[in-house]
Amino acid sequence: MNLITAFPRLAGRFKRTLCVLAVFGAFLPVTPLSASRIKDLTQLDGGRDNQLVGYGLIVGLAGDGDSNALSTLRSVSNTLSRYGISVDSTQIKAKNVAAVMVTADIGAFLKPGSRIDVTVASMGDAKTLQGGVLLQTPLLGADGRVYAVAQGPVAIGGFLGGTGGPGGATVQKNHPTVGSISNGAIVEREIASPYIHDGQIALQLRNPDFTSASRLASAVNSVWPGTASPRDAATIDVRVPAAFQGREVAFIANLGQLEVMPDTEARVVINERTGTIVATSTVRISQVAISHGSLTITVTSNVGVSQPNPFAGGQTMAVPSTQTAVNEVKGGFSIVSETTTIDRLAAALNALGVSTREMMAIFQTLKRSGALQAELVIN
Repeated sequence: MNLITAFPRLAGRFKRTLCVLAVFGAFLPVTPLSASRIKDLTQLDGGRDNQLVGYGLIVGLAGDGDSNALSTLRSVSNTLSRYGISVDSTQIKAKNVAAVMVTADIGAFLKPGSRIDVTVASMGDAKTLQGGVLLQTPLLGADGRVYAVAQGPVAIGGFLGGTGGPGGATVQKNHPTVGSISNGAIVEREIASPYIHDGQIALQLRNPDFTSASRLASAVNSVWPGTASPRDAATIDVRVPAAFQGREVAFIANLGQLEVMPDTEARVVINERTGTIVATSTVRISQVAISHGSLTITVTSNVGVSQPNPFAGGQTMAVPSTQTAVNEVKGGFSIVSETTTIDRLAAALNALGVSTREMMAIFQTLKRSGALQAELVIN
């Protein structure tokens, strides 16, 4: 993906510019299209990650745990019974304990003894997981088998402070009921990941595209003629050359270093919640004239005081008043030349001095008019 070029003069003048990275408010310089390594564009068929999940308990929460939920009490009772301690669940206080779900992704080719990161999330009404320690928790795959075991202190990346309630104040940063444990799980079972089938491997594009698949196959064939053929927009079959028979790892390593120029679709993505607009460099605009004016209505409410003269016998009263102001900004046509690139559209929009929200409306109108030759995605 290529970004829109910067317009420092217009940015300094209007302070509301088009952005294709985070918001339409700060430009980054355009860098020329460059090739990417095959290992960064693809993954091996058979080398996929797998998801793991488990149910566990976090202890040591200093009174911020679950408020004696029945499921948590039974879990604590069952945990104690594993150590020969029989306690009825009704006699347990769970204020220092929180029931959590533990999730993790286990990568391909990981051997027993390797460590992976895990994420924990509260299931009950615990206030925070700050300072807690996850007890040994088996992590299961979709087949119900245990592939890793998690345990360790939880880092939540935030905090919850204060007592709250009447007369108190609570300060919260981030989400204190979700945390992580770096390298918190030990792999106990390897997941078989066969990646060679009948003397060939299959490369899967992370962003399927027929043009990219064709270019990738051509790049491989330029080094090892007749070894690669695209199966579809996402898969390229590569036959291991005779010189690398028995040394498939070395072949895959060399293959991954080849560089390919991937293709990108013309697409504009708008996130209305955050005010983010992202556009690819292949976006084109047909010849169009854009005019935009804004109408601002301001309503202000004030409360005045009516004070009677001395000995007048009147009463002091509050008198509300309302002022309404209308400000309409004149619009002007800006001509965008035919088949212009996204950077020229950015210049035209900046010249109009529109805000990010207004740019979103303009892009939607351009799409409805048929002038935007790109896919418009609104989140």
